[in-house]
This record gives sequence, C-alpha cells and structure tokens, in this order.
Amino acid sequence: MPKVGTYRANSVIYFQGDLGDKIFVLQRGRVTLNYNDIETGKLIREIIQTGEFFGVKSALGRYPREENAVVLEDANVLAFTVPEFEAFSMSNTRIIIKMLKVFSNQLRHIHKQVENLMENPSAVNAETGLFKTGEYYLRSRMYSQARYVFGRYLTYYPAGRLAEQAGRYLETAEAALARYGDGKGPAPLAVAQSASAQAGSSDAASTAPQATAKPQEGAGLSDVAKDYYNAVSLFSQEKYQEAMKILKVILETGSESEYVGKAQFDMGRCLFALGQWDLAIKHFTGIVQSAPKHPDMSDILYIMGQSWEKKGDKARAKAFFAKVLSMPGDDDSSARIKAKKALGALGGA
Repeated sequence: MPKVGTYRANSVIYFQGDLGDKIFVLQRGRVTLNYNDIETGKLIREIIQTGEFFGVKSALGRYPREENAVVLEDANVLAFTVPEFEAFSMSNTRIIIKMLKVFSNQLRHIHKQVENLMENPSAVNAETGLFKTGEYYLRSRMYSQARYVFGRYLTYYPAGRLAEQAGRYLETAEAALARYGDGKGPAPLAVAQSASAQAGSSDAASTAPQATAKPQEGAGLSDVAKDYYNAVSLFSQEKYQEAMKILKVILETGSESEYVGKAQFDMGRCLFALGQWDLAIKHFTGIVQSAPKHPDMSDILYIMGQSWEKKGDKARAKAFFAKVLSMPGDDDSSARIKAKKALGALGGA
C-alpha cells in the first residue's frame, strides 16, 4: 500500500541526480519542481497542484531525478512504489490518459528546444545550450540522442571551450548505446558533476565557490574582496553578528558575483553558528534551489543536516547526512568524513 509522508516547509523530497523508485502524489500543501531549462539554462520552477503526480518518468525509466522537489508549505505526499503505481494505473485509465497528455507536451517542448539549438548554432548561449542538451540526454540514458547532440557540438565548435569534454561524453554515449541500448545501463554519474558549470559565468553554481583562506598580502584585492575576507576573519573569531553585517552589504551591493556567491554561503554558516536553525535551513534551501550544482553542495547539505539535528529531527538529519555520502566525490573530503561520523552517531548505516 502507498504510504503518506509529511514534509515541512523548506525541506527537499528529492534532489536532482538522486536515484529513486518512488512516485509521488501531492495530497496537501505546496511543492515545486526546480530545474534548469536545457535551452537557456534558466531556473524553472513548476508548481505541483494538489492531486498531481510527480517523479513518474525517472521512477518508471529508472534514471536519475531530473529536478529538485522542494516543499514550499507543509505538505502531505503519498508515495507509490513502481508496482503499486502500475497496479493503481491499470484500474484508473483516466490517470494513464492524463499522464500521456503531460508526457506528450513535455516531449514536444524538449524537441522544439533541441530543434532551435540545431537550427541556430550562432545564437547567444548556443554553445552552452547545445552542450547542456547533450548532458541532459546522457544523464537520462538517451544515448542515441546524446551521441547526435555531442556530434553536432563538435561539428559547430571543434575548438570550443567544452570540446574536449564533449568528445569524452560522445565516446561515453557511443559505448553505452552499443553495450546497453537506450534507456538502460548504469547512470553515467560523471555527468552529475557536469562540465556545464564551466559553460558560462552567469551560472550561479560557477560563481559560488567557498574560500576560507585569506590570500597573500599585495595580491591586488578589490574593496569587495577585502570586505569578504574581513568577514571571514570575524567569523573565525566567533564574531558572527559583525561578520553578517559585512556579508549583508556584499549581498546587497552585488557588485562582484564571485564574492556574492561566497557571501551567500558564509551567511548560512553565520546563521547556523548563531543557533538560528530555521533561518539557516531556509537560507541554504534557497541556494539548493538556485544552484543545484553548487561546488560546495556537500558542505551545504551537511550543515542543513546539522541544523535539523539541532532542531531534534533526527530522521531529516540522517537523510541529509546520507545524501552527502551518496554524492560523487572524494571519499576523503571533509564534508563526507563529517557526514559519515554524524550519521554513525545517529545510528545510521
């Protein structure tokens, strides 16, 4: 029987790239699906209406989730396993017809985007858009489409800044297609840490690396950079309120995107250090929504897990720590080591 799960506002039901076999239907509350448009790279927020299903394609197709499912208001969500959903659908043909209409519209939209990219390779952001389209297909195990798109990329941009990575992805797509066929085989996890973060300075994920070490004197720092490192110094002295004042100014002026991204991350660290767990969770959830491929995502999720643990919600804390451990990356990274230790202390596997 399907089970009802209760999710609080600002929590995440699943993350982009997760593997899962559950299909969800919203019973109460508000949920949004957040993902990047494959043509423009812009963040899309799709509101789920009460009674609507979500997570269907990835669960049935057995490929990674394509979006973040974020709870906007406290919600009750019914979770079906794939066999449960199939049995339910067979006895409710209206559901099948409704899903076919939705999937048909989505496919037409995707094909139109790809068509636009193919026909206008000189358009603004076309190179980035074309590369991201190939990544989308590869991540979704649509190997023949990925092979075609990366082939087009190398035809249009043989000396492009992402040409080397496109060549590797083309080889991956060809090998997977020959060995498994479309829609099958293991998920190409390397794509989760995609090179599209390098594809444009406008991407939030490429402008928010954390830096906690102060550079050498005489490095020619801008005033914003000096303010940022002053805030970091205050943080290390446990002067969190003073650090936050400086970080807020950096965020409000927004004059240098690199330090705006860093200030966003350290603002969340200050909130956590001040014991403002709810505000820390809300702040970091905003980063998760706007920059799902943030280079410091492991640290963000770890601090969110810590915040839930401080609030006494061990189940959510364990879920965030487990998520850190499930992400691809260096096993010896600080976030993974801390998450593993925290999960063990909570009785997790």
